[in-house]
Amino acid sequence: METVYQYLIVFITAIFVNNVVFSHILGICPFLGVYKKIDTALGMSGAVAFVLVLATLVTYLLQYYVLVPFGLAYMQTIAFILVIAALVQLVEIILKKVSPALYQALGVFLPLITTNCAVLGVAILVIQKEFDLVLGVWYALSTALGFGLALVVFTGIREQLNLVAIPKGMRGMSIALITAGLLSMAFMGFSGVDNGLKAFLGL
Repeated sequence: METVYQYLIVFITAIFVNNVVFSHILGICPFLGVYKKIDTALGMSGAVAFVLVLATLVTYLLQYYVLVPFGLAYMQTIAFILVIAALVQLVEIILKKVSPALYQALGVFLPLITTNCAVLGVAILVIQKEFDLVLGVWYALSTALGFGLALVVFTGIREQLNLVAIPKGMRGMSIALITAGLLSMAFMGFSGVDNGLKAFLGL
């Protein structure tokens, strides 16, 4: 039962308390860039989630079955980047064949997943937190959901802002950064939820 509670806490913490965008400040490029349509934001969220989970799985196995046994742990970052780049190419090929419309909608932001620090950051965090493989993948999935939540909420707000009169000097990136800051402050309201849940569950 304690293991189930641990998974629940990791899930809630990764999505709300330590959201990868608002807390770790990772994945800002697609967060600020993909805001024109909810459909595009959902597509980007799905692509990032797929790469994030798969990258965490592959990099975990790479770390503990190749790098550490052969004394190559110091090459962790370079090796992880190469793995992520290969996985992004795989996602591009799949999307181009399965959903050409989404592939076109994502445009330049799809290749940018290669340099999305959220993917690399989560892969490294899983190693640093010393999660086992299953919990590490669960953490990656939870983080991907948190990223998707942030992206979709932000996109929804941007769509609403397009319907109101914004002062000329505040249009574009200015209002986007202010909106992101306000969202970050809103998510700070979840601080301590994980500790409260642990106390409630007696962990």
